[in-house]
Amino acid sequence: MEFQFSAGAIIYTYIDGIRHYLVLQREDWLDMPKGHIEKGEDPRSAAVRETREETGLDVSLDPYFKEKIAYWYFERKQKVKKTVTFYLSKTDVVDVNVSFEHIGYMWITLQNRPKLYKNMENLLKRADEYIDRLEEIKIINREYSELPGELKKWELSRNFVPGDGPVNAKVMVIGQAPGRFEDKQRKPFIGMAGKLLTLLLKKAGFERSEVYITSVVQFFPPDNRLPTDEEALCCLPFLKKQIEIIRPRLIVLLGNFATLNVDGSAAVMKNHGKLIKSREYGGYIFISLHPAAAVRMKKFVPLMEKDFANLKKLVKKGKLLD
Repeated sequence: MEFQFSAGAIIYTYIDGIRHYLVLQREDWLDMPKGHIEKGEDPRSAAVRETREETGLDVSLDPYFKEKIAYWYFERKQKVKKTVTFYLSKTDVVDVNVSFEHIGYMWITLQNRPKLYKNMENLLKRADEYIDRLEEIKIINREYSELPGELKKWELSRNFVPGDGPVNAKVMVIGQAPGRFEDKQRKPFIGMAGKLLTLLLKKAGFERSEVYITSVVQFFPPDNRLPTDEEALCCLPFLKKQIEIIRPRLIVLLGNFATLNVDGSAAVMKNHGKLIKSREYGGYIFISLHPAAAVRMKKFVPLMEKDFANLKKLVKKGKLLD
């Protein structure tokens, strides 16, 4: 058997306010922009190149959406297994210049679509659900970011630091609040604590890009102080809406503040390294120390490493993310 690897893009736009997807017409079937990954290319760059060559569109891919499909066919009497990695991109251009390989193109909707191969139909459904969540998160984040202008008493930074990661992530990590580096770059966990978190996630078997990372309070508390109860109360409803949209199967809580506000418990030293069934959110909660504590006090690093190594075993044993 021969193995081939390709990459492509799911392109969508809005026509009269309705979401449409681009499909390319060949002689016998409908397809999406895709093609072989050439030597020296990674799948993302191949998807961008193939989209440009087949449609004339210069696309910017969503940083987190990635889906794979695989199928078999015969070529010169040899069985070939092809794996295609698809990315996602929105465009405002509806006039497409197709390559010589195609005879035309169509903008279709999920509700009004021609016959597609089953794996392509399923791929479009997953993309559509992802976009729904992405747009819901954007609405919640816009409302959340406007809090400083709506509350008379506001002592936090006015820079909103949204969560980062795929909006369909199976794992969600929640910390306390952004730090000074996060406040400047408006991205969670990018300082020393963020680097440690990335290493800990690898120990648990996760790439950072697979995980949605955020905080209970998504504004920097001046002087890096602990957020007040009042600040947590006004921010917590937005976090809960984010959890409802993402629907993670596993929530990892880092430190006392996150554990108290999300799970109602402050007993981190008693419960760290344990997997707890969540009544409120569904799925499971896993508790550990905050990486910032381990950055300040190195004695906590081995404890956290043990926690996350244990998490890998618990996830595998319970098949939590299958």
